[in-house]
Amino acid sequence: MYFLQAPQVLELQTFTSMPGHFRRREPSVWADANRGGQPTDSFLEGPVFDDAGNLYVSDIPFGRIFRIDASGEWTLVAEYDGEPNGMKFIDANTLLVTDYRSGLMRVDVQTGSVTPHLQRRNTESFKGVNDLVLDARGNVYFTDQGQSGLHDPSGRLYRLRPDGQLDLLLSNVPSPNGVALSPDGKVLYLAVTRGNCIWRVPLLADGSVAKVGQFFASHGPSGPDGLAVDAQGRLLVANPGLGIVWVLDARAEPVMVLRGPVGASTTNIAFGGPDRCTLFVTDSTHGNVLKAELDAPGVELHRLDD
Repeated sequence: MYFLQAPQVLELQTFTSMPGHFRRREPSVWADANRGGQPTDSFLEGPVFDDAGNLYVSDIPFGRIFRIDASGEWTLVAEYDGEPNGMKFIDANTLLVTDYRSGLMRVDVQTGSVTPHLQRRNTESFKGVNDLVLDARGNVYFTDQGQSGLHDPSGRLYRLRPDGQLDLLLSNVPSPNGVALSPDGKVLYLAVTRGNCIWRVPLLADGSVAKVGQFFASHGPSGPDGLAVDAQGRLLVANPGLGIVWVLDARAEPVMVLRGPVGASTTNIAFGGPDRCTLFVTDSTHGNVLKAELDAPGVELHRLDD
């Protein structure tokens, strides 16, 4: 890959690892389908911070959500019969979760109770929802990935409006995964994992999308996953197959590469810390959370109670 200028390379450091007593040494249906039956004691995704600076992560195969405090201590918040993935706070105490098995779910982080939010579309189950982001107007954009890919480019991008209207924006995506919004909310970035690229999705004033294009192309065995945007408008891309996080400028030129330890699976990212300049990264296959100090904070995430 040709770069106009060589990107700066930073090493990701380990922030915390899942304690041994939380690691589940048992088979799971999820691991049978997604890890080739390989024993998987956890698979972390969905990092997001609460107002107090605690980090929340999901554990897909065992239906668990954890809270990690600033010192790296873990607490089990919820455990239920599901496969939670992406998470965002919709108010101070409620997570909206994309659950591969159950659709959109709500989790009360004070009580651990889990309740449905949107499980089906016109009585039809989703393929398998993956990630989500909220805009300033209370719209929820979420991906419906399932097992789609280049062999079956039928993954979908939805928008759920505050009044409950569900809009199908895209239905031809080969494995839609992470989503993030530009600082002005006019562009949605979409990780297309099996296509090994990022799509740029303009959001028009009438609610439609048009001129969707490919913004960035990666390489390797597993393409882009989780996304985030910083205050400078740079797009950060977790790339598990390479074990890195790309930091892309407005031209999609990599200006920085955050490199994980050998064998790391860098799946999802979230900004945190007192000044929100620390990027936290889930290393899913090892049950670790990595971090790096950056030169700009992440954009503020929207909630329904804004």
